[in-house]
Amino acid sequence: MSHPSTPERTAYLVASGDLRESANVAGWPTQVELERIVTAALAEHGWRVVRANDVDPKTGHGFISSQRMGIEVFKTVPKDVPLIVAEAVWQYSHHVLPGLRTHEGPILTVANFVGDWPGLVGLLGLNAGLTKMGKPYSTIWTVDGSDDFFRDGIRSWLETGTITHDDSHVRDLPTDLPATPETELGEQLAARLLEDKAIIGVFDEGCMGMYNAIIDDELLNPIGVYKERLSQSALWAEMQRVDDAEADAVGEWLKAAGMTFRLGTDEATELTENQLRWQYKMYIAALRISDDFGLDAVGIQYQQGLKDLAPASDLVEGLLNNAQRPPVTSRDGSRVLWDGQPLPHFNEVDEGAAVDALVTNRVWTALGFDPATTLHDVRWGEEYDGEFVWVYEISGSVPPSHFPNGYADAEGWRQGNVFFPAGGATINGVSKPGELVWSRVYIADGGLHVDIGRASVVELPEEETRRRKEATNPEWPIAHVVLHGVTRDQFMARHKANHVQIAYAPDAAAADRALTAKATMFARLGVAVHLCGDVSVA
Repeated sequence: MSHPSTPERTAYLVASGDLRESANVAGWPTQVELERIVTAALAEHGWRVVRANDVDPKTGHGFISSQRMGIEVFKTVPKDVPLIVAEAVWQYSHHVLPGLRTHEGPILTVANFVGDWPGLVGLLGLNAGLTKMGKPYSTIWTVDGSDDFFRDGIRSWLETGTITHDDSHVRDLPTDLPATPETELGEQLAARLLEDKAIIGVFDEGCMGMYNAIIDDELLNPIGVYKERLSQSALWAEMQRVDDAEADAVGEWLKAAGMTFRLGTDEATELTENQLRWQYKMYIAALRISDDFGLDAVGIQYQQGLKDLAPASDLVEGLLNNAQRPPVTSRDGSRVLWDGQPLPHFNEVDEGAAVDALVTNRVWTALGFDPATTLHDVRWGEEYDGEFVWVYEISGSVPPSHFPNGYADAEGWRQGNVFFPAGGATINGVSKPGELVWSRVYIADGGLHVDIGRASVVELPEEETRRRKEATNPEWPIAHVVLHGVTRDQFMARHKANHVQIAYAPDAAAADRALTAKATMFARLGVAVHLCGDVSVA
């Protein structure tokens, strides 16, 4: 579309959307409300907002829904105009990154701080992508536009082109840590990884536009990590070779362990035994292919492509991440694959999570702790009883050992048909209270970095848990997380990913020890380590 010459006090607005039209249509009303909030905030200062593209009468929404569309839309945006990227839903960053890479004016990313749609998740993924490409940007978020934090941030951006956030909670890992059993362990494990090397299997790369989740070999290889590039078509082919009886044995094991499933008969809207059987076949196939290639961790993309062939990978992912799980033998029946051990799975082929899961697995195993680890979406959060409690939630890859009673607390719910047309079960549950180490590996300034800190999973009343699940995705597993020494806004401003990695430790002292060993291992590998919040290293 064409625009008149741009007045001095005009900002342009774009909205990156999903590749799945069902999601774009469903999320559009939430996006309209966010854009209303942003437009009103700028109007208070005498600025107007111009949408770079109109609502498409055929689709009924105004999201940029492909990379090609994004390139064409940005041709209508003056290079030096202030530009807002407003995100109320999950978005595919590569839809807008080409235009943002060459834009010369100040860039602001903004999201609504609500849980019903994953706009915050989309915002953090986009921010991480901009950080990876070295593109300056400012960022802000709000519940309803009325808070001083948001209003002051908008004023700052309009007046100066930047927003400065508080990062006083971050410090670099000291280079002169005293020798302790934990630091020595981290050094030893890093030396072993550099010497022996590790392979992460990637079932197709670049899931859902997550440019931030792709780490080039030139950055991975120096830390001892190499990629095995695999195709999801090979996974699908291997699934065809698994017979029904072997798949059904997986289901019987899970039921005997106490896991339950919410079953129905309508394939379009309910979870069925047929969907579960295909998930069990995927579980067996993923282990056998991983054995073929000698993998140390594996990631299944699923979205897009595989979602049109098979039920969701999430049940598979959670099982792989758990030490106790249904046994799968090698093709000749001579070996149980990864017997009594997780095969770390990095959801959505997020390679930052892959590196983190690999390091966590080795540190936790060496310390004798349960090495089950998972990523979560940084979905949302609110204060409860005087402290901010995050909703960490992911579509299903949480290991059952993260629940108070393991499989007995795990329920298989059908994935929503907006995003998962072929269905399939999640591993639904509420994460147990306990002490965590959280972290995130990301790319900045051309190198690998990791932010790492301490947190606790807290127990909330059942009605509050239900409210939070209903406000987000009730079919997905949830963790109620309180970060130690990091506020909501400090975390949002700093975090360079849509995902965060967590692992439990037996108690607070053990978590501090594990964090020290993990931070030391990363540093020895050459990753820049940043301690966030109240962290004890010795």
